Amino acid sequence: MTKVFLADDEIVIREGIRNSFPWGETDYQLVGEAPDGEVALSMIRDTKPDILITDIRMPFMDGIDLCRAVRRQMPWIGIIILSGYDEFEYARQAIQLGVREYLLKPITAQELRQVLDRVSAALREEQAGRSRGAQKQGEDGSLFIKEKLLSTLYSEDAAESDAASVVSQLRSMGVQLTAGRYTVVDAAFSPAAQGMALLRELAEGSGGIAHVTGSRTGARILILGDNDSDAEERAYSFAASAVTELERGGCRGIRMSIGETVSQPGRVIDSMKSAAHIRHVLADHAKDAPAIVGVRDFGDAGDGGNAHTVVARARLYLAEHFSDSNLMLKDVADAVGMSESRLSTVFAQECGKTFTEYLTGLRLGRARELLATTDKRSAQIAQEAGYNDAHYFSYLFKKNLGVTPGEYRAQHQNDPR
Repeated sequence: MTKVFLADDEIVIREGIRNSFPWGETDYQLVGEAPDGEVALSMIRDTKPDILITDIRMPFMDGIDLCRAVRRQMPWIGIIILSGYDEFEYARQAIQLGVREYLLKPITAQELRQVLDRVSAALREEQAGRSRGAQKQGEDGSLFIKEKLLSTLYSEDAAESDAASVVSQLRSMGVQLTAGRYTVVDAAFSPAAQGMALLRELAEGSGGIAHVTGSRTGARILILGDNDSDAEERAYSFAASAVTELERGGCRGIRMSIGETVSQPGRVIDSMKSAAHIRHVLADHAKDAPAIVGVRDFGDAGDGGNAHTVVARARLYLAEHFSDSNLMLKDVADAVGMSESRLSTVFAQECGKTFTEYLTGLRLGRARELLATTDKRSAQIAQEAGYNDAHYFSYLFKKNLGVTPGEYRAQHQNDPR
């Protein structure tokens, strides 16, 4: 199933795509929608789509800035742009950012199906091409050399001068390792060969932000970032996508531990050590351990308590603010002092639901209570539950509960249960 996310500030466009496209008859699944780029980016981190459809002109964060953020943090996502006839300059910028397709409004279900098919096919072909490229590299030895050089950065015996030499040699092979910050993701999984092939493909599609080499337990992934927060965002985004790909590929025993962020290639070993320490601790609690844990999620005691406390604070914040229609993952992340990707990851692991699913549950719970105990109109209830768009509220309500708000009211009037 190919997951699709939609961002457009025009309600009529979102409704048209949502309701006229035969989602249930295709291999495509609409996993979320948002009225602007800022909201969309938070939800994209949460829903992990394969394809993003976005308008160019939107409030708060427009489509160009959204494309730029997605390409920087999650470059494996295919992007389709929607625009009007007078937005050629914006479209040109979007194309330079690696946008796959460009659609003029209004669009038909048939046009959208054709574009989705092309983008989906292109993503599959690129994945196949990366597999062929990796096979060719393996045959001519270049992949072995690249990974051997990368493994030098994780060696206790290597000096800092060796790191500079490794960076230089990799540059001569077309591999750019110069960055502001570095973070290591220590991955454990089995079977090893199958998992390594999947991670190599994901890293090849990362636009140079992730570099994989094998390890005794699975793999190590070197993540490049511009600064501390950027490296952390990319590490958690890559780890989340890696877990999804490994699970799809039938791998077992999947664990991702994220090390500290360092500023020099010569200190990559410090990040690796902190990631490996987390993995060793998790191995003692394998049954209950989450799939992804970062060094800052562990707290001083090394028992994961820090993440648990942060998620508890996030849930309290949501309970107090869920009715705010402008509430986003970023707001909650800022309130608890955690990056968006990191909060999205640990929240889902602690709660068993994604951030979006949890927020939707709170809002629909409030709506159910109001429908059962008041005579307020559906549009007013939508507002009080946290939805500006009454039509979208009705769509979500029926999608999650199987009945319309009106039908629910008829069944449960004066019964808040």
